[in-house]
Amino acid sequence: MAIARFPSFVIDCSDPGALARFYGAMLDWKVDVSSDWADIRADHGQCISFQQVEGYTQPRWPDQELPQQMHIDVIVDDLDAAEAAVLELGATKHEYQPGETFRVFLDPAGHPFCLCVD
Repeated sequence: MAIARFPSFVIDCSDPGALARFYGAMLDWKVDVSSDWADIRADHGQCISFQQVEGYTQPRWPDQELPQQMHIDVIVDDLDAAEAAVLELGATKHEYQPGETFRVFLDPAGHPFCLCVD
């Protein structure tokens, strides 16, 4: 028997609503925003939450002085098309690209995330 269930994980940021709208648009998940918290939820129940943190300092990947702390990998069919779409949503392509089957971006709060092909 499991000790716990995994309903979501939480990402620190300065603006939960903005970050939820970014990931909600990228994943096509429902967005729910309150004053200092936001959730995005898939139709099948998976959830990512975002919490407001005073004095939030964004990571500076790949430098480990302020490490990434976490990142999200998402699977895409076409790297070029997905790159154009996330850039339009407000992502930034990182200058350091260590692989060929994935691309590293920063979300609007500075967290790294990767677009990956199988």
